[in-house]
Parts: sequence; structure tokens; C-alpha cells
Amino acid sequence: MPIAAALPPFAAVVVAAGRGLRAGQPLPKQFASWRGKPVLRHSVETLLDAGAHPLVVVIPENGEDAARAVLVGLEGITLVIGGETRQDSVARGLDAVSAADRVLIHDAARPDLPREVIERLLAALANHPGAIPALPVVDSLAVDAGGVMAGSAERDTLRRVQTPQAFRFADILAAHRAWSGPTNAGDDAQVLRAAGETIALVEGHERLAKLTFAGDFMTDTPDIRTGMGFDVHRLVAGEELWLGGIRIEHDKGLAGHSDADVALHALTDAILGAIGDGDIGTHFPPSDPQWKGASSDRFLAHAAELARKSDFRISNVDLTIICEEPKIGPHRPAIRDRIAALLGIDSDRVSVKATTTERLGFAGRGEGIATQAIATVVRQQG
Repeated sequence: MPIAAALPPFAAVVVAAGRGLRAGQPLPKQFASWRGKPVLRHSVETLLDAGAHPLVVVIPENGEDAARAVLVGLEGITLVIGGETRQDSVARGLDAVSAADRVLIHDAARPDLPREVIERLLAALANHPGAIPALPVVDSLAVDAGGVMAGSAERDTLRRVQTPQAFRFADILAAHRAWSGPTNAGDDAQVLRAAGETIALVEGHERLAKLTFAGDFMTDTPDIRTGMGFDVHRLVAGEELWLGGIRIEHDKGLAGHSDADVALHALTDAILGAIGDGDIGTHFPPSDPQWKGASSDRFLAHAAELARKSDFRISNVDLTIICEEPKIGPHRPAIRDRIAALLGIDSDRVSVKATTTERLGFAGRGEGIATQAIATVVRQQG
């Protein structure tokens, strides 16, 4: 891994003075756990690794013990008690930065901070007194007038603004001290812009999403399950050969109660195994005459539907066909596309492989075809 280039010296102020009530956590969200460690610690570690010095963390009143607990082991951090509004908190944080040429002001509620965003911001300060990360607006916008649409906005000229926001320290400090606008400015870029300075827009990052609601903290390990399937059918004269949902011209076909599509049978069992819902014989018993000669497409589609009803999304399937003949290579794309269509997933999530047994065993003697399959499913979050 290449060593990251050294960045120009900069200070940082991390604003962590809010109460975070909407996040539904038993303590302020900046101190709550997210992806294995406290929210606040994520961005503080990133900024320290990037060379931030000094680094000021603005915390709520009576929050010293909680802040020290989540930042234990980190050096070079100054804690400052915040004010009534975010702007008051930022101003106090800036006052605690004794001297700096550049400063990044960041909201602790945006824990996943890519280093490349820091690099772009600091580079922009070479030509501008301020710089902010921004992303385009991709959804249509409507003006809400008491629950009724009253107009629209032109999204092409709008941007989603993120933090950290970067400033030449002397400029942003003077702008905060001279601010005479609303009690609480929307962000620090507005404070600097009100002082007559220009703000550069640099590319932000989707990872910089703000943690706001309880659902944002649902970061437990996702429910991922894997199932296996295996099936064998005899090759006999006088039968059609159905394999992977397509008919293949061959002098023999597979014998079975249904169309004996050994590939789809293994895949069906793999999905049923992943969701813990029996096997193909449980749902389609060979003793039931209604399944005599039935297309195995129905079995696989049924398993996929059961997965969806159980709130599982099929992530990918991997199929291995074991036979001497027919040659699978020419049919692989068609089999892959057919399976993807039956499962309702992209074809790049379907793997179809073939191998032989080096003329050993029943498959090597051309007496039958065996298949093994693995399916991975992921439970969808509500």
C-alpha cells in the first residue's frame, strides 16, 4: 500500500456538543457506538492520522467524562464546552485554536471521513479562503406548503453540503466574531460568505452521510446466510436434456419425476437451505403426480419467492456441473442468463462452472450428471 502524501499543516475543530435526540440512542449520538466504536472517535482518529494539530473537540456541558471515555488513548486533543447553538460551539472551538493557517470544522455526526476529501479541501485553500465538500442533488425537489406541493426547485444548480469545511483560520475566526445574522447560522460556510469571501466547492463523498435517525445506527452484522445443494440424475436414451433451465441437444436426457434439471434442483436446495426451509422434496414431493414432468423452473422460482417473503435478498449463486458430456462451455452464457432471470438478479451474480471426474465414477462413465450449488442470501433491513 502506498504511503499517503503529507498534507499541509492544519488544525481541526470537531463539533460534538449536540444532544442527538432524534437518533434514539440512550446517550448523545456522538458518544453512541457505530460500526464497533463511538461515533466521535471515528472522525477524530481520521483527522489525527491526517496530521491535524491542534485538534479541538467541542462537547456538551457535563460531557467531559463521556468524551474522555470514548477518546481514551488518543493524544493531542483539547476539550471545550459548547454553547447554546452550533455557531456558539464553533466559535468557542476556534477560540481554543491558538494559532493555525488552516482549519477544518467537522460535525462529529459524520463519522466516516475519507482522507481524499481532506486532501481536496486543503488543496482548495491555496486559491480560496474557504472550501466545502458538496454532492449533486439527484432527486426532484418540491416546495412544501403545509403538505401540499407549491412549486419546484431547479436541482441542477443545487448541491448537498457536507463537512468538514475548510478555511483559512484568520478569515473564519474574524467572520465568526463579526457575524450579525440569525442566532444560528446554517453552517460555517455561510458565516464566511456573509463576510464577503468566496467558498470553493470540492467533490464530497457519499460515505460522509450524517447520522440522524435511529435507523442510521442499525449497523449490526447483517444477517448473511449460505446454503448448499447437491443433486444427481441418470442419463438415459429417449429423454430431453434440460440443464440450468435450457434445453440442450444431446443423445441422452436426464431421468426423473420432473424434467430432472439437476442444475436447478441443486440451486433450489441451496436457496431453501440458506433460508432454513426444508429441501426440494419437502415442497415438491416426487410422490405427488402433479409434479410428474414439471419444469424445474417452477421449483427454483418458488424457492426465490420464499426467500423474498422471508425478507431475504439473493446475493449470489454459484453452480458447478459435473459431467463428461455434453460440453457445458457453449451453453454457459444461456444457462447463466436463464438462472438470473428466474431468480430476479443480475447475471453477474450467477456463476456457472463445469468440470469432469477424469473418467472416474458414474459421471466419468457418462451414466449421469451431478451438480453442486451454493447460494448466499442477505436479510433486508426494514
